[in-house]
Amino acid sequence: MKKAIHPQYQDIHFICACGAKFIAGSTIKEDYKTEICSNCHPFFTGKQKLVDTSGRVDKFNAKMKKAKDIKETKAPKKTKKTKTVKVETAEMEE
Repeated sequence: MKKAIHPQYQDIHFICACGAKFIAGSTIKEDYKTEICSNCHPFFTGKQKLVDTSGRVDKFNAKMKKAKDIKETKAPKKTKKTKTVKVETAEMEE
């Protein structure tokens, strides 16, 4: 191995948003903050929990509510009445 070209490997603290702390080896020089870990992930806990950091779920719910409100306030469309035309067919002579 060549010397002085590889990053230094050291122990750092991983800190989750739920408060859990882990020590692991990494080439990162400072503590690392994460949003989800094995203590709070739905796969490991068995509990369903929405993890939405950019607000996508809230935006989607607001959009659906607005669409529902618009649909309820609009008057129902009138259906067009169609005329029925009776067509008589003449037999072809041979």
